[in-house]
Amino acid sequence: MGYQRSQVAPNWDFIGRRMTRLSHLTLRNFLIALHDLLATTAALFAAFYLRFEGGHGFFDRLPLLFQILPYFLAFSMVVFFVFNLTTTKWRFISLPDALNIIRVATVLTVALLALDYIFVAPNVRGAFFIGKVTIVLYWFLEITFLTALRIAYRHFRYTRVRRRAKGQNAAPTLLIGRAADAEVLLRGIESGAIKRIWPVGVLSPSSADSGQLIRNVPVLGGIDDIEDVISDFAKRDKPIARLVMTPSAFEPDAHPESILMRARKLGVIVNRMPSLESGDEPRLTAVAVEDLLLRPSETIDYARLESLIRGKAVIVTGGGGSIGSEICERVVAFGASRLLIVENSEPALYAVTEALAAHGTAAAIEGRIADIRDRERIIRLMAEFKPDIVFHAAALKHVPILERDWSEGVKTNIFGSINVADAARGAGAEAMVMISTDKAIEPVSMLGLTKRFAEMYCQALDHDLAAGTGSVRSPMRLISVRFGNVLASNGSVVPKFKAQIEAGGPVTVTHPDMVRYFMTIREACDLVITAATHALGTQRPDVSVYVLNMGQPVKIVDLAERMIRLSGLQPGYDIEIVFTGMRPGERLHEILFASEEPTREIGVAGIMAAQPNEPPMQTLRKWIAALEQAIARDDRATIKTILKDAVPEFGSTAA
Repeated sequence: MGYQRSQVAPNWDFIGRRMTRLSHLTLRNFLIALHDLLATTAALFAAFYLRFEGGHGFFDRLPLLFQILPYFLAFSMVVFFVFNLTTTKWRFISLPDALNIIRVATVLTVALLALDYIFVAPNVRGAFFIGKVTIVLYWFLEITFLTALRIAYRHFRYTRVRRRAKGQNAAPTLLIGRAADAEVLLRGIESGAIKRIWPVGVLSPSSADSGQLIRNVPVLGGIDDIEDVISDFAKRDKPIARLVMTPSAFEPDAHPESILMRARKLGVIVNRMPSLESGDEPRLTAVAVEDLLLRPSETIDYARLESLIRGKAVIVTGGGGSIGSEICERVVAFGASRLLIVENSEPALYAVTEALAAHGTAAAIEGRIADIRDRERIIRLMAEFKPDIVFHAAALKHVPILERDWSEGVKTNIFGSINVADAARGAGAEAMVMISTDKAIEPVSMLGLTKRFAEMYCQALDHDLAAGTGSVRSPMRLISVRFGNVLASNGSVVPKFKAQIEAGGPVTVTHPDMVRYFMTIREACDLVITAATHALGTQRPDVSVYVLNMGQPVKIVDLAERMIRLSGLQPGYDIEIVFTGMRPGERLHEILFASEEPTREIGVAGIMAAQPNEPPMQTLRKWIAALEQAIARDDRATIKTILKDAVPEFGSTAA
């Protein structure tokens, strides 16, 4: 009986959602509903009038029609609400709304058919009251009457926005990119989201777009026609003031560097419209070097990330750095309930907490000054906060500095990471995600060596927790995520090259054949969180090291040349490039996996995994104890011996 009752019980969640929607209705919604009721009434009477030609047949039917009308309009109101007709803003009416109107008209027409064939005709008149012809007429008239004023209003708003944009000294603008991208941008202009530009034409890299009109804006040619089109407008006293590059204009085939150089020579301002896949609003921003990565960014499943983070308590160590601060931004955006930022730099901590507070987020954000080397403080902070997930981004990362002061790298990157991992475990976290580096693979630098040791500790602890070694089995995961250089992050070559270009050069590159993998900060952080969603899947995967797909490596000298061109200058003519020689701890080509680490596809775009390859925890603890004693004595020779013993592949590949 209980089962049967559950089948017929009302769906209270559905009813609750409907009641919530009703409570949010405004005067505008009621006016829309009134319009739709009047349109339905007019369509019904017009259908009768046209069918019976306004004669006695029409007037004879009026009494019964007036009796039926209130019930039909009440039913119509329900149909309008179910199909969202009363809650759709007219200024944005589009094809889906037109389809909704057709659905509404069809439902109401079927209702009239049922009324005529089942209820009215046999019971009241003994003959059909409405008739098939009247019903067909009603369907067409209902669609017309519901649509006409909506389209008229949309056209009124469209012309008003365009008139206002043109009257506000909007810059005559050429759009660069394929028709689909240009259409999104034009919609943004029409809706008022993008202001102060007046599109006069489109230049598309696709020959199929040539000669077409996109929302009444002509495609004037291809990208190679920039000079001719701008010259033609100048001759007509309508000078082009701005170019807007859409995402398709940054594809390699579109030669974005050429567009930028030619635009700068012509004295035209260049902006870009960000990809809407990342969740960005359709707004214009300056062109940045990240746009010249010249590879498509990985497609991110944002729903998957939100399902992991929403409602969780998150700690980010090193939250004031370029990677840490972006992770903070992302976890707040994905709905974390609480966020604790651990940072040992007071200015960096202040900057990131102020930036997050400016977003007006609902998350409870707290910043604490702490050094991950301070084991007691890190354990106490985590025990008090009780995180669900810990992102460990705190590290010393500059290769030349760590080659000189490598014992400091051991204290932070190894012992600091051990402290964070142990504290996260003690606080009952679901996962700790350590930000590692591609330099940890067959390392040739102290940065890579210390990060590889930290990876091994996390792998061994993850293995022991899965097996229940020494204690009860724990669901906690400890994973490491490796990626390469991050464009425009603190200490990367991008800020350095920018400063050198602004100073007039030269731009210094270590070696003409130096190659590195690059990612944007946003892409790297989103993929880090994506890796965590895989590690915390329903079935515990037997991998704990994830490697982000960074596409094809980029030659550093090519990056330097792109940045010089982005500044409107010519490499080798306006700005010299000087080669200074490789620094200690560097190699020409980075690698993604060690030879003893079999790779695995995990079915997640943009991420691969490495099979676990770590010594047992008992061996690691012996090395850790020996390292602690050597650090206390400042015995550098012993420290290096221990590390080389732990990571025998250290220094084996230097090119």
